Amino acid sequence: MDYKDYYRILAVDRQASADDIKKAYRKLARKYHPDVSKEADASERMAEVNEANAVLSDPEKRAAYDALADAPRRSGPGAGGFQPPPGWEGQDFHFRSSDGAMPEGDADFSEFFSQMFGQAARARHAGGGGQHRAPPDMRGQDQHASIELDLLDSYQGAQRSLHLRTTVLDEDGHPVARDKELQVSIPKGVREGQMIRLAGQGGPGLGNGPAGDLLLEVHLRHDPRWWAEGKDVYQPVSLAPWEAALGGPVRVATIAGEFEVSVPAGSRAGRKLRIKGKGLPAATPGDLYLVLGIALPEPKTDAQRQAYAALAQAFPSFDARQHAAGQGATR
Repeated sequence: MDYKDYYRILAVDRQASADDIKKAYRKLARKYHPDVSKEADASERMAEVNEANAVLSDPEKRAAYDALADAPRRSGPGAGGFQPPPGWEGQDFHFRSSDGAMPEGDADFSEFFSQMFGQAARARHAGGGGQHRAPPDMRGQDQHASIELDLLDSYQGAQRSLHLRTTVLDEDGHPVARDKELQVSIPKGVREGQMIRLAGQGGPGLGNGPAGDLLLEVHLRHDPRWWAEGKDVYQPVSLAPWEAALGGPVRVATIAGEFEVSVPAGSRAGRKLRIKGKGLPAATPGDLYLVLGIALPEPKTDAQRQAYAALAQAFPSFDARQHAAGQGATR
């Protein structure tokens, strides 16, 4: 049978709240309801939306569905499509509607729904399907989430609180959705796209199987003060015109601390000065690059305006437009 991605059908994230699910369903129902929709496939899409909502709006169905989400999918001739993990048919999930009755009418839903949550579930509750078997010991599924950090967190390490919606087993061994808060230690040197593994914080195991892990994908916030490319860090630094022209030592406050750097005479905007080993921490740390810019002071007094006039007289043949065009042609 084909696996149904209910989150994709409702166009919501796996961490979506119950309110987000409700809003997404209502929006799609208005779009695809056969009585009002002009879409050619409105009836089929509405059936998919109804099925997705029937599962994701019910906490126990959703928790059970989340436990299935990372199960292996098989494809190709004779593979049979999606197969639930071993022991799924032995699990005793209590799927009930809001009035406490077992769901009926799932004949309009897909084979996936019927096998996972409909006919098979009712058969188990009615005592059908043979003798109940205890689920085998099986490790829980790994779960994924993302965490947003500042670049400074990577330099210094940090402690962060993370709020997640996850699946746990209740006292009867049934999967239920719960909100939980985790304290996460951010290691020094973590980079964009890397994974932080939290052992045992993923999906619950079956039987006596251990819980899976939670994998946090790191995303670094945009910051105009500095940015990272791999282990290397780049930081814009402004120079006065005379510092760029004459060169010499300049003290600069950076993300890695304060340093005195030597600016070569005749430096232009865009030039990079490297401070070795002051990028992101690692066994072999990255480098810090200072990207030079030139800041022009605004003349506010007669003396300052006269200084600019004297500068113009000192460079009578300098053409700023031609100079800029020449710089662009050599890049």
